[in-house]
Amino acid sequence: MLELKDLKVAYGGVEALHGITLSVKEGEIVTILGANGAGKSTTLMAVSGLVPVKSGEICFQGERLDRLKSHAVVEKGITQVPEGRRLFGSMTVMENLKLGAFTRKGAIGPQYLDRVFSLFPRLEERGHQMAGTLSGGEQQMLAIGRALMSDPKLLLLDEPSLGLAPLLVKSIFETIKSINESGVTIVLVEQNARAALKLADRGYVLDVGYLVLEDSAKNLLNNPQVKDAYLGA
Repeated sequence: MLELKDLKVAYGGVEALHGITLSVKEGEIVTILGANGAGKSTTLMAVSGLVPVKSGEICFQGERLDRLKSHAVVEKGITQVPEGRRLFGSMTVMENLKLGAFTRKGAIGPQYLDRVFSLFPRLEERGHQMAGTLSGGEQQMLAIGRALMSDPKLLLLDEPSLGLAPLLVKSIFETIKSINESGVTIVLVEQNARAALKLADRGYVLDVGYLVLEDSAKNLLNNPQVKDAYLGA
């Protein structure tokens, strides 16, 4: 479904990704692991068209993405939930959700809101509340719900558990699994490496912009190098 071929991304004169190659099959959950500054978020932003590609290719369902603007990437069926949620705090929950459907032509069908509210009933209760006054967990629900309003084929999640209490983290990961089971392919960048690998089918490990490991999630969980670096072993 998604393929990155020898992808290089630079910020000014500093190269952040040094020719990484990875793929995501339809229906999978694939996680990208690595320390801060490894290039995880840069990878997602490159797919979303939010940072320019220096060289290499990004292909989605056989089509090149790396020359497209970000709104055109969304129209192709890819949506990103950014690190830090990036909500419009002075707008209501409903207004934020409707903005998630900005690429849709005409009226927003009720089925899209119904889908979000079935996953996150709290958002329906808070529909007229300003997004900036929500709790951290509610804001993460809204960020994911907003992304789902575009009915994506591929969902890019950047640190969905960041700053959340353990019980909320468990709930968010259960929701991610449910979204995947509904037919959405997922790429997950997550600081909680153990939780991410337990959820994912496969994983990649980045180190300062280089791809250093790739394997099934089960094998990565048991890999001594991964245990020492990311699992607190």
